Parts: sequence; C-alpha cells; structure tokens
Amino acid sequence: MPAVWLDLGIAAAKTLLVLLMVLNLSAILLWVERKGSALIQDRIGANRANILGGLLPFNLGIVNTLIADPIKMFTKEDVVPAGADKVLHFLGPFLAVFPVVVTFAAIPFGDVLVIGDRTIDLQVAGLNVGILYVLAMSSLAVYGVVLGGWASNSRWALLGAIRGSAQMISYEIAMGLALIGAIMTFGTLDLQEIARAQGAHVLGVIPAWGILYQPLGFLIFLVAGVAETKRVPFDLPEGESELISGYFTEYSGSKQAAFMLSDFAEIVVVSGLATTLFFGGWQVPFLGREGWNLPGGVTLAMPHLAVVALQLVSFTVKVFALCCLQILVRWSLPRYRYDQLMDLGWKRLLPLALVNVLVTGLVIVLAS
Repeated sequence: MPAVWLDLGIAAAKTLLVLLMVLNLSAILLWVERKGSALIQDRIGANRANILGGLLPFNLGIVNTLIADPIKMFTKEDVVPAGADKVLHFLGPFLAVFPVVVTFAAIPFGDVLVIGDRTIDLQVAGLNVGILYVLAMSSLAVYGVVLGGWASNSRWALLGAIRGSAQMISYEIAMGLALIGAIMTFGTLDLQEIARAQGAHVLGVIPAWGILYQPLGFLIFLVAGVAETKRVPFDLPEGESELISGYFTEYSGSKQAAFMLSDFAEIVVVSGLATTLFFGGWQVPFLGREGWNLPGGVTLAMPHLAVVALQLVSFTVKVFALCCLQILVRWSLPRYRYDQLMDLGWKRLLPLALVNVLVTGLVIVLAS
C-alpha cells in the first residue's frame, strides 16, 4: 500500500475515533443529566425502555436515552415556520454542531502509538498553533445561534439569538485571556506539547499539571466555558420560562436534536480543553512511554499498548469527570439575570483574567 494511502487511512481512523468519542459521550451525558437531576430532586428519572415489545427481561433507562429518544427525535416531522428563510433555517443547526465537533480535532487524546516502524501521533490535527485553532473554531459556533434565531421569523427566537451572540462574544474574551496564562506558562501554542510538558513532577512527587501553575486561569476558563455552552446558570439564550426554547424555539425533529446535541458536545469540548491545559491531558502520574517511573528511581516496564490504553483511559476519565461537574453546576445554581450575566463577564472575569496574565508574566520574569 502506498504511504500516502496509509497516511490517509490513519487520519480517517483518528477522525472517526474522535467523532465517535464526542457524539457518544454527548449522548451518554444526556442520560447522566436526566438521572443526575433525578437524584438531586429525589425522583426516579428515565428508567423504562420498551425493547422488542417488552420481550426482554429487563428495562434500562440508558437504552431509552441512547436509542429510543434519538430515533424519536430524528423521525419527527421537520416543521419550517411560514415566512422563515428555508436555506438559513436548514444551515443553522449544522453551523451550531460543526464548529464544536471539529474543535476537538486539535485536542490530543494520547501521546504516540508505535506500530512497526510507524509512529502515530494520537491527535487528529497536529497543529503548532492548536490554541489559536480552538479559539477560531469555537467563535464560529455563534453563527449557528444567530442564523437559527433570525431565520425562524420569530420574535422569541430572534431575542434568544441576540442574547446568545452577545453572551458568547463577551465570554470568549475572558476565555482567551485565561488561555494566554497557560500559553505563557508552557511557552507554546501546541496542545500536544502542553500535554507532554505536564508529564514532569514538582519535587519529584507532585504532577506538574497546569492547574498547579494556573489555578485562577482554570477557574476563569471553566466559568467562561460553561457560559459558552449556554447552560444554567448562563442559559439566557434559551430561557425556557421566558423564551420557550430561545433561538431554536421554531425547530423540530432532527434540527432540534442537532441544536440539543451541540450543547452537550460543547460540554465535551470544554472538558477536553480543560483536561489538556490544566489536568495533564492524557498523562498518568509517573507513567512514561516505557512504563512506570516511580519515586526513588524505581522503574517498571510495561507493554507499549498497555501504556497507550492507560493514557486513553486517563484522558477519558478526566474529561467525563469535568463533564459531570458541569452537569452538577447546571442542576445546582439558579439562572442569572441578564445584567448579572454581563456584569460577571465584563466587570469580574475580564479584570481577573488580565490580573492573571500580569501576575503570570511577573512570575516568569522573576523566575528567569
């Protein structure tokens, strides 16, 4: 097989793996949210699914969420309101989902996989400006919100779109400044190199993860990231008690499912970025490419595939834990008023992010 075709096959396999990871984890998070909110509110939640007419001797709520609900949504009638722009009404959900999914292409989910004489970087797009790519792609998601609201020919949807665009643009500034602190700390824009740099240990025992150097940067990034997902306590663009469903009120069937999927995919992307920048990414403490390097000079060799598997598990567990944290926040805090939302972004997070950048720069200068 020519090398070019092999390279294309490897790229396609990594792309498919990341796509399945994001989409499947987004679907699982829907079930986690439904069952998690039920536990918080002391109720049962989704727990029934009639599979094969009840022939199976068990019922699982997760089956209902992962199989029955998507089938129901995607087989519903697609209703387009009278007077709506049909082309833009169709493009809105696509422009909401696509930028979120392709953002994950720059996030490394492992170090390297060695097969024979070929070394495969476990990252779909190995970009030396990965953080700039992430910021560029994440900023495109606002177009799906704006087009979805404007093309629907509905005042409720338009108001939700205006809220959403203002909110997303406002909190992108604080998020970008939080990332600058991480860039200054690790001295690179490459997400894979940032993840590898966190494989060191402070005093030989403490993992040198980004949160150790940038605790304030992590908090700013997490708050701004939750705001970017447009979920409670930042769900003003939807505002169910005010705007029904906000910018996608006039959507149904598969288009509505796409908008809902984009919300959960954003949770996964925010968690993936936070993991990579602040929690070591795929790193496992004391685990190197050849095996364990324990304190005191003790080394334990491990098969290469076992090391890669542990890295994948580590990355997945960290991402899932941060996803659950965001869902817990969603069901624990009340919604902000719109003026409170803007005050938090412009009067609190932005100054804190600037202070974080200044302090980081000062520490770097003094330490050099």
